[in-house]
Amino acid sequence: MEWNIWPGEWHLDAGALLLALAIDLAFREVPASVHPVVWMGRLASWLEGIGPSRSRRAASFAWGTCMTLFVPVLFAALAWAAANILRELGAIPYVIGVGALLSTTFAVSGLARTARSVERNMNTGNIAEARDDLRSLVSRDPSTLSRSLTAAAAIESVAENTTDSYIGPWLAFAILGLPGAFAYRAINTLDSMIGYRGEYEYLGKTSARTDDAVNLVPARLSAAMMVIAGMLLGLSPRRGWMWAWAGRRLTESPNAGWTIGAMSGLLGVTLEKPGHYRIGEGMTGPDTSHIGTSTRVAYAVAAIGIAVSLGALALRGLAAG
Repeated sequence: MEWNIWPGEWHLDAGALLLALAIDLAFREVPASVHPVVWMGRLASWLEGIGPSRSRRAASFAWGTCMTLFVPVLFAALAWAAANILRELGAIPYVIGVGALLSTTFAVSGLARTARSVERNMNTGNIAEARDDLRSLVSRDPSTLSRSLTAAAAIESVAENTTDSYIGPWLAFAILGLPGAFAYRAINTLDSMIGYRGEYEYLGKTSARTDDAVNLVPARLSAAMMVIAGMLLGLSPRRGWMWAWAGRRLTESPNAGWTIGAMSGLLGVTLEKPGHYRIGEGMTGPDTSHIGTSTRVAYAVAAIGIAVSLGALALRGLAAG
């Protein structure tokens, strides 16, 4: 049995990517008991539990660094082994198997579905239900958010997650195959669990910086795709790019401001996380109709992102061939 870094020819990986997208659009998430990302989270929680006290700063930082290395490498290795075994079984098992596994590393429809649930609940006056929906999109406490800030939080999550939820994993897959997509998702999962200031300041520092690093290119590409998507939908690309450029300096994250700023400019609304950033100064606050528009932009970004990822796969095939 011959084990390769890229076991599948580029056109097989292209087929797997398209199948993964079809699975994502047609079906909901697989059960938590068999979902690889859930396993990543459980492993991270277990490692956190057996590690040193977070009050021991140096030891906590060292342990967090080990976690940031171990979890992505482990899941990348498992994905690499699975891809090689599937390729040994033949082209069709490879495309189906890799497509199914890859579909667990990203979410297009799930992101839009949750945002639209927020929109529906706000339109029917169920603001408490809308805030509850937000809990699966944002890390902040939504219980006291005003109507406008609730809409803004949903839009910001849609915008920022174009990078984390699909453009990043797709580009990682196009360049590094299934192991790259799994490693990307593991890094992102660790960041979402421990990459915070406060009690996780030292344990999560390496995971937060690693997540920032792996998203430097995807975030900027996502913002550019978003501006193009807005142009295709009849929105203002000039204003979208202007606020993407301004927004890059207005968030603590070196990446989030690009896409949040682009969405703010395209929609012509102010997007604010109180105490953290305010992007789109001078424009009006968002309402529920802007949530729907943001999801249409996100779907258009996904269409552009798939085309770019397929192009990257083709280039990889030319370079390897």
